Amino acid sequence: MKKSILYLLFAFVITLSFSSLQSCREDKSTAEKLEEGVEEVGDDIEEGAEEIEDEIDDATDDN
Repeated sequence: MKKSILYLLFAFVITLSFSSLQSCREDKSTAEKLEEGVEEVGDDIEEGAEEIEDEIDDATDDN
């Protein structure tokens, strides 16, 4: 009986600690979210352009 109470108490403490960790996240404003999205899209476009450039270089080197 003691072990089951200890297990239950341990599970409660673990659950409580996980729920408190998730609530400590920093909330971002809409402007910050938008800015991050724009930066990610810009980075993806640059990466895509570099990949295309590499493919073109590889194609012209073969000939």
